[in-house]
Amino acid sequence: TMAHSKALLVLENFIGGKFVPCSSYIDSYNPSTGDVYCRVPDSGKEEVDLAVEAAKAAFPVWSSKSPLERSQILNKLADLIEHDLEDFAQAESKDQGKTITFARTIDIPRAVYNFRFFASSVLHHTTECSEMTAVGCVHYTLRTPVGVAGLISPWNLPLYLLTWKIAPAIACGNTVVAKPSEMTSVTAWMMCKLLEKAGKGCDDSLPFFPSGVPPGVVNVVFGMGSKAGEALVCHPDVPLISFTGSTLTAQRITEKSAPHCKRLSLELGGKNPAIIFNDADLSQCIPTTLRSSFANQGEICLCTSRIFVQRGIYNEFVKRFVAEVKKWKVGNPSDPTVSVGALISKEHLEKVRNYVKKAQAEGARVLCGEGVDSLVLPADNQNGYFMLPTVIAEVKDESKCMQEEIFGPVTCVVAFDTEDEVIERANRVKYGLAATVWSSNVGCVHRVARRLQSGLVWTNCWLIRDLNLPFGGMKASGIGREGAKDSYEFFTEVKTITIKH
Repeated sequence: TMAHSKALLVLENFIGGKFVPCSSYIDSYNPSTGDVYCRVPDSGKEEVDLAVEAAKAAFPVWSSKSPLERSQILNKLADLIEHDLEDFAQAESKDQGKTITFARTIDIPRAVYNFRFFASSVLHHTTECSEMTAVGCVHYTLRTPVGVAGLISPWNLPLYLLTWKIAPAIACGNTVVAKPSEMTSVTAWMMCKLLEKAGKGCDDSLPFFPSGVPPGVVNVVFGMGSKAGEALVCHPDVPLISFTGSTLTAQRITEKSAPHCKRLSLELGGKNPAIIFNDADLSQCIPTTLRSSFANQGEICLCTSRIFVQRGIYNEFVKRFVAEVKKWKVGNPSDPTVSVGALISKEHLEKVRNYVKKAQAEGARVLCGEGVDSLVLPADNQNGYFMLPTVIAEVKDESKCMQEEIFGPVTCVVAFDTEDEVIERANRVKYGLAATVWSSNVGCVHRVARRLQSGLVWTNCWLIRDLNLPFGGMKASGIGREGAKDSYEFFTEVKTITIKH
């Protein structure tokens, strides 16, 4: 393998504005072929300590810049990523297994927009003031950056979710140590190359036209959660952790960070219901529910995995839905006609398949997909981690398939009779991230949205986001919210000052 490894892409940590090699590496696979194509640093405490040092050293200068200066720098970074959009999209698709279409139209444009959005929003925050005339006092608040932010991002939307953390963190004046998933580190490393390029042009003699992100403001350490992630979470000089990933990992982060009283923002899993009433417009509902179930191979925390259909339209919905699912093409992610790419890893594919097997063993009916239809793949993709979009019916609410997050191209369809019944059933899981409601009755929509235990409710649509408004979940789906105001509050310390005159 040593001779072969010359052709592999080898990533390096980005610390203090420089690329730093690591003493050991992890293999990263191309999910669409099953081959190792990249070596990712296997960082641990040593590398994290260096990155935190660099972030601490950069903090005084960066935090004292005006919001306008930081805003201009964020916009510059957005321009650089946008300029290389196609390269980023190709890399994201290859590394993650998602279709080139999804990477090109969703992931990378959103990463660019994350920087632009926070570059703008940071200019519009104001602090509070109140007067107590009777005692001759004025009170006002100040908001200051917290310090070094530890950011841990997942493998499903790699650059999209990494920039959703980096942008508000640095816009508010914090410096950052980020750890992307070891399975999808390539686009983060490509972003570091742009940071390096932009950092070289950093000239503080031009106070109003800073050209780049100063060294040490954004540090990226690659590696496993159990080593690099843990070192970051346990570091005494990292007061704040923002994490997107599994509820299990979040429990560990909470335990490890408790002795340091860290501030946490945790965006976790979902078991998201779609509730489709008899009066739903199926011509809109079916194509959107297809996307909400199977977009990005179902590997989005906001994907719909429980579809409740009112009995009056149940048969029609199922027939039309399954017919449309069968039109989705699974195959090489770089083929623009493909709708479903590869799943992230061999282990993950196995886990998702096992859910389908469990459902069958319990007597549920697989209407299409895994184990029912045959998957035909191009020659080069025979060893990739592919699975057909799968629809399961006649599954009980207590089943693991209806209770646990599957995070793959699998959705369950069940019938319901009344509004009260479906709300009770929709809420009977440990998660509470997102829900979709389909009805043309505006009263019903408001009533149901109010009663669902869910941080986000989409009605007659899915995944339309205004970044101004809070994003996040209830129950086991997380702690905290992200958005213009919410991220600003999370990434700053507030201080109340009282002046007697």
